[in-house]
Amino acid sequence: MKLPRRQFLHLAAGAAALPFAPQKAQAYPSRPVRLIVPFGSAGATDITARLIGQWLSERLGHQFVIENRPGAGGNIATEAVVRAAPDGYTLLYVTTANASNATLYGKLNFNFVRDIAPIAPIVSFPYIMVVNPSVPAKTLPEFIAYAKANPGKINMASVGIGSTPHLNGELFKAMTGTNMVHIPYRSAAAVMTDLLSGQAQLYFGTTASSLEYVRTGKLRALGVTIERRLDALPEIPTVAEFVPGYEASNWYGVGAPKATPAEIIDQLNNEISAGLADPNMKAVRRPRRYGACGLGRRLWKADRRRNREVGQSGQVRGHQGGLNRADGARHSINPVQRMRPDDRCGSQAPTNSPASDSSRQSTEARCR
Repeated sequence: MKLPRRQFLHLAAGAAALPFAPQKAQAYPSRPVRLIVPFGSAGATDITARLIGQWLSERLGHQFVIENRPGAGGNIATEAVVRAAPDGYTLLYVTTANASNATLYGKLNFNFVRDIAPIAPIVSFPYIMVVNPSVPAKTLPEFIAYAKANPGKINMASVGIGSTPHLNGELFKAMTGTNMVHIPYRSAAAVMTDLLSGQAQLYFGTTASSLEYVRTGKLRALGVTIERRLDALPEIPTVAEFVPGYEASNWYGVGAPKATPAEIIDQLNNEISAGLADPNMKAVRRPRRYGACGLGRRLWKADRRRNREVGQSGQVRGHQGGLNRADGARHSINPVQRMRPDDRCGSQAPTNSPASDSSRQSTEARCR
């Protein structure tokens, strides 16, 4: 059958226009998502990341795969995410180390504030100063005296150079005048193996990695690193009770490569916030004093302020190696400037935020 010339031209024009026709946007996620954790298995980063990954997998219908990439105090994992496509399928589990590394490392291949878009905070928590039971000291003052009498003979473990446990220990050494040997490991699991066997004697561990060992007597707790005692260990004093001004804590969050679409960031923020509000997620819920939620745009502003504190951008204000001396009597290795109540919840998002009024109101309702 002979096709009329006019009809042929119409069909040809229609076929040529097909590639440019509007396509229905593919729902996110449509395939597995990688959540890269900057430290090894069995530590608090790994544990909380897996809980968040499981929650997101169940809520969004695709697997969120936890990928541990330890090394260089978290910089290897961070750079991997910075160089990933900004499509929401590669995420970073952010830690305090990302802030302190800005001053610990003279030259990085990325700028954390510029290259990582914050999605949501996860948890803030203290550390427990634990020792192997073979250490003769039963109290913190006894340990300080023992360390001074045995310089260079105590192995202080950490999960890597520049990690928060490492900085916790360095701050303790500086404030007490003790000399201990730092031994970096690739994971909290490796730390616990040597700590329980006595190869390492001291560790500033998270509650997630240390609490059960303390309760069962396999490790001895000497102090907690925040300014108040823990409800779970009320008999254990704070380090500051014997080392005035000492304080250290940690925080985790989720980030993505810069230029990740705002709608993906908002979707993940909403799902993570819902998870933190769920009663079944108590294991990772943040203590109330640290706040519980916040839009990604507020986090961006907060991260800029925090990183100015540790020298990522702007002028370094008397910091070295992430150690902040706020005044003559107070020291802190936590580079996070705690948010004021109006920053945590209820404050207005920046005017250029793409978040809708309804999503902003729903988020603020969760804060209340």
